[in-house]
Amino acid sequence: MRLSSFITQNLEGILVEWEAFARTQGPSATHMSSLALRDHAKLILTTIAAEIETAQTPAQQKEKSRGMAPDGRGPESAAATHGTLRQLSGFSLIQLTAEFRALRATVLRLWLPKVEAITETSTSDMVRFNEAIDQALAESIVTYSRRAAAARDTFLAILGHDLRSPLATVAMAGTYLASAPPDADKIREIGEKVQRGAASMTSMVNDLLEYARVQLDGEIPIVAKPMDLMEICQPALENARAVHPNCPFEFSATGDLRAPFDRHRMQQVLSNLLNNAAQYRDDSAAVKMTASGEADAVVVTVQNHGPLIPPEARQAIFDPMVRLAGDDGGNGRSLRSIGLGLFIAREITEGHGGTLEVQSDAGRGTVFTVRVPRRTS
Repeated sequence: MRLSSFITQNLEGILVEWEAFARTQGPSATHMSSLALRDHAKLILTTIAAEIETAQTPAQQKEKSRGMAPDGRGPESAAATHGTLRQLSGFSLIQLTAEFRALRATVLRLWLPKVEAITETSTSDMVRFNEAIDQALAESIVTYSRRAAAARDTFLAILGHDLRSPLATVAMAGTYLASAPPDADKIREIGEKVQRGAASMTSMVNDLLEYARVQLDGEIPIVAKPMDLMEICQPALENARAVHPNCPFEFSATGDLRAPFDRHRMQQVLSNLLNNAAQYRDDSAAVKMTASGEADAVVVTVQNHGPLIPPEARQAIFDPMVRLAGDDGGNGRSLRSIGLGLFIAREITEGHGGTLEVQSDAGRGTVFTVRVPRRTS
């Protein structure tokens, strides 16, 4: 059987294996739908099947062997779109490459038992198939890398934007104190603004340091000791109120809240979630944090009402290098966050052996749920 015919006649079986492999590719894929995991795979395969049967001159084959792809003019290919969407979904470049490696191995593994004898036609089919896979991978990598580079540039631009406001506050305070006559009330007001600006900048710098640590070492070190989570919740709330004085916060706690915690790290988790909720809330309700003790875990939720997070974006928001299309809600809101807080919060929670999940709907708003086991394995 020709390889092209085998692919078109066995699309569903190949797609099932594609989906199963894609689901193993880290946290980003865990909660993705079947449709999202199969993203453009069917069209990629049918394009590859058609490519195998397309006539090719020796000159064209030589260009391919030198890595010279078509010029890319015209409509974007399915493989190119796949690269963009995988970057938006939080896949790494290694995971993207692994998908095509697995696809190549799957198709050949399923097809070769159907080949009764190695002929010139079957050999040509395998060569053309490998060329087509390599071409599709190259197109995916190009668009993935282009989107990742744009995300990095945005990341740096937002960082500069975030730091500029509190720095301007500090600079104006210095100018006033150096030139104006003493005024106790005015000095107190300026001092409070400087404190809020310093707290905001400290939070950003801490998140940047933690992000760099993860990139270099692979994880954030956790030193957990048995303690009551109430000892952590109150300081986190105080920090959030200092940074967002105009945001109302509500807190309630029930049950036994004792578990192994790294006090500093877990406070960072709660502070990041509270700051995120305050930043993206609307004025219809307060930001609510609840802590509850369950039989085998301590659970914290942080809830706000505001722009909803679409289902397909609920994992991507934990990736600092992913900026969602239209995520500013038309009001520039995304320009107030560099996206590190949620990434750091998830890394720390997982370091405690726990989970951080998000749900977002019209009824409850957006709810982040931290679950930390009472005993870590």
